[in-house]
Amino acid sequence: MDPDAVDDAVRVPHGGSDDPDVVDFSANTNPLRPAGVADAYEAALADATSYADDHPEFRDAAADYVACDPANVVPTAGGVAALRLAFGVTVTPGDRVALPVPGFGEYAREIRLQGGEPVGVRDETLLDVDPAAYAAVVVCTPNNPTGFLPDPAALRAFRAECRAAETPLIVDEAFLDFTDAPSLAGDPGVIVARSLTKMFGLPGIRAGFAVATGRLGDRLRTARPTWSVSAPAAAVGTHCLHAEAFVERTRERVETERTRVRAALSDAYDVAPSDAPFLLVDVGDGPVGGDGPVGGDGSSGSSERVGSGSRSADDPVDAVLERARADGIAVRDARTFSGLDSHVRVAVRRPHENDLLLDSLLDR
Repeated sequence: MDPDAVDDAVRVPHGGSDDPDVVDFSANTNPLRPAGVADAYEAALADATSYADDHPEFRDAAADYVACDPANVVPTAGGVAALRLAFGVTVTPGDRVALPVPGFGEYAREIRLQGGEPVGVRDETLLDVDPAAYAAVVVCTPNNPTGFLPDPAALRAFRAECRAAETPLIVDEAFLDFTDAPSLAGDPGVIVARSLTKMFGLPGIRAGFAVATGRLGDRLRTARPTWSVSAPAAAVGTHCLHAEAFVERTRERVETERTRVRAALSDAYDVAPSDAPFLLVDVGDGPVGGDGPVGGDGSSGSSERVGSGSRSADDPVDAVLERARADGIAVRDARTFSGLDSHVRVAVRRPHENDLLLDSLLDR
């Protein structure tokens, strides 16, 4: 981390509500969890009385989950910790890093903390950049918040270009569990970041992992903080990663409900197609930003910076947020993402919860 960059860093807004009286559509976490999670956590408490660092069972489960060699798995305290580790071993002060726009604000923040310069590229054209022009390239599969999943063949071809240019490809696979697309875990020149947050609905457990081979893998293992994952978190992670039937049921539910919710919302709004457990909804006529520099908070560095427009009672995003809140629902203000000025993002939850969302947003 570049000490000179820390003073100018800002916190990145995230979804999530801790209000028990609100149905939370602002965070993309599964409302269900695999059976036996509590038992796995309690059983691991005895192991928490001593130091544990390697977690071989967790690494084996993670490797089996993404089809890679366990030796290439590096346990981390969640997906963001994996991303920080990835940027920490690839980005030096002054380096330019390509990342998707709109995109997860932590990419720009973590790059800036290393002293690098995040350069935003429209997510659907990111695979067209020349990787030789960057110290690293970040891809989110599927993208947050658009739900765009790059074509696997195009992604493999771009991976080959990055390898030829000796440019690390950092792939955020936080939502890949919800698709049948293959992971890039274990591919040379690639760092994959994964977590238990989205599929298994356990953001507070703080367990995830990175995967890389060769020199990149060696650097990740050397730089990883000692005791980066607790014994209970590793035990719960191992339990969840073996829950194949749970994952399959979740995929089927999300696909069915996503199709239904998008069709209903499309009667009133412009809803982007999605391969993720969420939908990006345009509730107004605001612009979508293009390529260019990205601010330290992940927002666009141009005149179309997130939230740059005036806020008023007539603002369509504010109106949707306020109406949903009055109905006991939290949705994500997507103006916190780079390049979006008139959007909200809504999670795909269980059918009865999704009906509440539709009732509110469609004023049924």
